[in-house]
Amino acid sequence: MDMELGGISSAAYADYIKDQSTTAGSQLKEAISGTDYSQASDDELLEACKQFESYFLEQVFKEMQKTVDCFKSDEDSDPNDNLVDYFQDSSIQKLAATSTEMQGLGLAQMLYEQMKRNYNIET
Repeated sequence: MDMELGGISSAAYADYIKDQSTTAGSQLKEAISGTDYSQASDDELLEACKQFESYFLEQVFKEMQKTVDCFKSDEDSDPNDNLVDYFQDSSIQKLAATSTEMQGLGLAQMLYEQMKRNYNIET
């Protein structure tokens, strides 16, 4: 049975969620696999490290959101909640990317310095 969520079928919504959850991970995997870091420039290496930190933060934020969602009551559900859920993943991805660019955890910088040492990359 295919329900409509404000003009969006539940099957389309499920496909969107599936695509969004694998998109960030697959993009990161493609960026990392097959890369020879010894030939990478400092900027490319730092960008890859920032992408990793952003992906890590995204996963943390999603898990944090799950803890808040467990306290929601089904009886108090708002009809607009489905629309909020639809755009939640995109918002979390942007929040993670912005957090990494603006201040970050320092994870990208530590990873960057470690990779430079491991792959003998000169600055």
